[in-house]
Amino acid sequence: MIPFLHLGPISIPTFGLMVATGLCVAAYVLQLDFNRRHSKADGFVVIGIAGLTGIVGARLYHVLETPGEFFANPWPQLFSRYGFAWFGGLIGGFIALILLARENKIPVLEFLDACAPAACVGYAIGRIGCLLSGDGDYGIPTSLPWAMSFPNGVVPTTERVHPTPIYEFLAWIVIALILWKLGSGAIQKGRPTGGRIFCYYLLMTGIARFLVELIRINPRSFLGMSNAQTASVASVILGVVLLVSLKKPRSV
Repeated sequence: MIPFLHLGPISIPTFGLMVATGLCVAAYVLQLDFNRRHSKADGFVVIGIAGLTGIVGARLYHVLETPGEFFANPWPQLFSRYGFAWFGGLIGGFIALILLARENKIPVLEFLDACAPAACVGYAIGRIGCLLSGDGDYGIPTSLPWAMSFPNGVVPTTERVHPTPIYEFLAWIVIALILWKLGSGAIQKGRPTGGRIFCYYLLMTGIARFLVELIRINPRSFLGMSNAQTASVASVILGVVLLVSLKKPRSV
């Protein structure tokens, strides 16, 4: 693996490089979605703010997963280049998006619908950063033909393991395409998506992450699930509850 790119005296972390690339591509996708919805919101500004907030949330969630270790020596953990939790990033970005929706005077659910495909694309590209850096985000040992080892990774292993970042990259790109197509169908028919795309985002990404965690090396805690699996279950439940509430007839 390639944890760093060395350009003369400068060392660039490949994880950070791919996260930055993911944010740029996500901003482009979001701007396309705003354009087809005839919205004047700026996708690059939205992703810039939500992306930074999501990174902070992902970092805080990760370090607080082991509070004893964090409070024993907080500063090195807070400013480490490695260790980010997907669910923390979702929470941080979600809060920022709600505030940005109000700032742009767009209904929150419609705003979240527009952001959902872009969020998937950004996450997918960021996972390639995990693969390149070998940050320990891989799976259990396997003899499958596409198994990989990470002898030079940040968290090295010489065993051949499931390359789970690749699985997530593929899954999230497929989810992004599905969400985009669902949005296109609604927009072409002149119907507001009204939060349905965001619900499907919560459902599909939650299920995908839960399944990937089955073969990942993360420790188990709550009811035999990893923290990410617990967060995934919460995501699916929230998606179902919100989807059901949207389908209920509204009183006038």
